[in-house]
Amino acid sequence: VQLVESGGGLVQPGGSLRLSCLASGFPMENYPIGWFRQAPGKEREGLSCINRRSATFYSDVVKGRFTISRDNAKNTVYLQMNNLKSEDTAVYYCATGDLRGSEYSLSPINYDYWGRGTQVTVSS
Repeated sequence: VQLVESGGGLVQPGGSLRLSCLASGFPMENYPIGWFRQAPGKEREGLSCINRRSATFYSDVVKGRFTISRDNAKNTVYLQMNNLKSEDTAVYYCATGDLRGSEYSLSPINYDYWGRGTQVTVSS
């Protein structure tokens, strides 16, 4: 199982970025994918999850600004991030797993496989 994030970078407040999570080594279409972030000195935070039926779930922090989607033909899950704020600065990770039998989860402990992350910096 391998997950590789890309698309991070430096963006001004109010700007947008689209992150990608390229999956390999497992049938991605059968698994949920979650997006998380971790800022320096803070715990890893669940942002969004898309399950195998493409139902989507969001934390209150990002609901209305971030959109998760999946393209199973490309083995890729995306996180479109709009109206970015300085507090969105963090390393962003995608992850997958069996979620302990749940349809979705924003709790990192329910995920088994993680990418290495991509840095997002929101600053003027």
